[in-house]
Amino acid sequence: MSRRFEELDWQQTDLGAISLRRRLHPTLEIDVHEVKLGDEFLMSSLFPVAEIELARLGLAACAADELDVVVGGLGLGYTAVAALEEPRLRSLVVVEALDPVIAWHERHLLPDAASLVTDPRARLVQGDFFALARGTTPFGARSPRRVHAVLLDIDHTPRHVLHPSHAAFYTPEGLRAMRDHLHPDGVFALWSDDPPDDDFVALLEAEFGSAEAQVVSFANPLTGGTSANTVYVAVGGPTQLGDPGHPR
Repeated sequence: MSRRFEELDWQQTDLGAISLRRRLHPTLEIDVHEVKLGDEFLMSSLFPVAEIELARLGLAACAADELDVVVGGLGLGYTAVAALEEPRLRSLVVVEALDPVIAWHERHLLPDAASLVTDPRARLVQGDFFALARGTTPFGARSPRRVHAVLLDIDHTPRHVLHPSHAAFYTPEGLRAMRDHLHPDGVFALWSDDPPDDDFVALLEAEFGSAEAQVVSFANPLTGGTSANTVYVAVGGPTQLGDPGHPR
C-alpha cells in the first residue's frame, strides 16, 4: 500500500506552480492522483468519466473510416488514452503547453496512461494549442494538415479560462481558424465544468452547422452524490462549405 500523501513533482511554469500529488483515499483505499496549478485544483483521478466521454462522444460523431485526431491538453491522460482505444484511430497528437506534464507521462508517474508513450500512433507535443489552432501549420511534426477531430480539455469552461490569451479561441474568429485544421465534416468536442451554455451552443452551430451539449453525470465519492460536466460536440456540414469565412 502506498504512503498516505506524496508530492510526485512540483515545477514553476509560465502559468504558475504546477504539482502532481498522490494520496491514499481514506475510505476507498485507492491511490488518487491530483494536479494543482497554484492553489487551484485542476483535475483528479477520482473524476475521469467526463474526460473519457469527451473522446468517446467526439469520435463517435466522426464519419471517416480512419481517424487522425488532436487532443488539446494532456493532464492525467484520460481523454488521450480513450482516443487510443478507438479502433479507427490512425494517429493521435496530444498538444500540451507545460513540459512538466509531458515529463510525468514520460517518467511513467501515471501508470494508467502508459500507452501514450508506448503506442506508435501517439505523439506528445509541447506547444501552445491555442497558438497552433490560429496558425496554418499542422499541430505537430509529421501531423496531417487536416484532422478528423479536435478534442479540447484545457480551460474550465469557455468563459472561465486558465489564461486571458485563451479567451479569443471561444469566438467566431477563433473557432473559424481552428476549423481550417479539420476536414469539412470534422468534429470539435470540448469539455466544460459548467452546465450547458446555450449561447456557446449557438456559436458552435453558426460555425459548424451542427452542435449539441451533452451532460455527463458521474458518482462523486467525496459528496456521496452525483456531479456533472458538459461535453460539447460540433460537426462540420455542407452548409458551411463555400462560406467565404471558411475557405476550403
